[in-house]
Amino acid sequence: MPRPSRPAISPQLREVYAALLARAPENRIEPDLSRITRLMDLMGNPQNSYRSIRIAGTNGKTTTARILERILREAGLRTGRTTSPHLHSPTERIAIDGAPIDEDGFIQAYEDVAPFAQIIDAQSAQAGGPPLTYFEYLTAMAFQAFASAPVDVAVIETGLGGTWDATGAISPDVTVITPISLDHQDYLGDTIAEIAGEKAGILTREATAIIADQPFEDAADVLLERITALGAEAAIEGQQIGVTSRTPGVGGQMLTLQGIAGRYEQVFLSLLGEHQASNALLAVAAAEALLGDGRTALDGELLHASLSTITSPGRAEVVRQAPTILVDAAHNPAGAQTLVETVRENFRFTRTIGLVGILQEKDATEILAVLEPLLDTVVITRSSSPRAIPADQLADLARDVFDDEDRVIEEANLPDAIQAAVDLAEEGGDQFGGVVVAGSVTLAAEVRDLLCADGEA
Repeated sequence: MPRPSRPAISPQLREVYAALLARAPENRIEPDLSRITRLMDLMGNPQNSYRSIRIAGTNGKTTTARILERILREAGLRTGRTTSPHLHSPTERIAIDGAPIDEDGFIQAYEDVAPFAQIIDAQSAQAGGPPLTYFEYLTAMAFQAFASAPVDVAVIETGLGGTWDATGAISPDVTVITPISLDHQDYLGDTIAEIAGEKAGILTREATAIIADQPFEDAADVLLERITALGAEAAIEGQQIGVTSRTPGVGGQMLTLQGIAGRYEQVFLSLLGEHQASNALLAVAAAEALLGDGRTALDGELLHASLSTITSPGRAEVVRQAPTILVDAAHNPAGAQTLVETVRENFRFTRTIGLVGILQEKDATEILAVLEPLLDTVVITRSSSPRAIPADQLADLARDVFDDEDRVIEEANLPDAIQAAVDLAEEGGDQFGGVVVAGSVTLAAEVRDLLCADGEA
């Protein structure tokens, strides 16, 4: 079943990436912006040489960034985009004009930052502090690469939270906050209000705020309080902006969007799910705010060109037909619930097989509980990530959740797990079974890789 994977990254890039990984890991926040701020000062503050949009939230950040960047590019601007995590190569984290930076560019950005990073690391060590983290260094690389390109505007996705995230070194023209739910509680807080407070840290008085409809009232209250205290201009989904109509169709959906400055009728979005319609709305409103200060509507042809062919790899992505294999990076309960709703709306599988692997820091029981009503059988596996829950442990959790041992298959080897899921979907000659892959970004990436999914990541 699996086909040959993509070419391996070069030894030079592998060496650079190993050096980055040797720093504090991506999922560790050091609550201090002084290191990245001092680093940017030493480098001449390259992040101030272009306009920027900063995006925070729990789910939907990457897709919103991709749609927004595409709109700005269609408007004639040279764009930079930084998102995380990556699927196949770290170069995906730094994109220029819609395409990942090449390996030479990535290595050059690393080397451009290196002498300044050594100074900051030494200063921090002398004061008893940590060196630059993995994410801080990568953020500096992106800022430098964008200045070197040079770009007109950068679309910047936060890593974790907002207040202490390294992307806070920029002074954005527009800020976007996608839906907020529980995730990364060990770093961001135990309640929705605490997490929303961290995400709200990206808001500033000077930047127009674009705010998604929030699934939790506590998050909406925190964001509104911060916007009011700052005196910032804001466009909130369900108030100033909204998806006024949505019709699912083959390969996407037809939308009518009410933006800040205009109403856009019969716009085709080549992504599935109600959540993607909201992501598109946020991107449109942010583009209006940046391009015309929220007073000038976007050109209809520009918007059609932007949304009708947009892709979002690893997000409700069909990577194979017959049987259909749908890959989604759903790695928290809210993402899993969105995936369930998307599958039910867009597919009519006679048999639905899950292929699930989850990382240790995630709420595995709750993710499985959300997926359980959708799935006839689940194949439990694990990705190659050292943070992945061992298949036997995750399978034990799944048996408790599914309350039927016959519905849980354990297969630690991922290629064998894919084959097992496909066999189950096709059992008895069924031509309309489907496989839904979910649980972590790393699992989504590795399934895509094994199946050689087309499309830029």
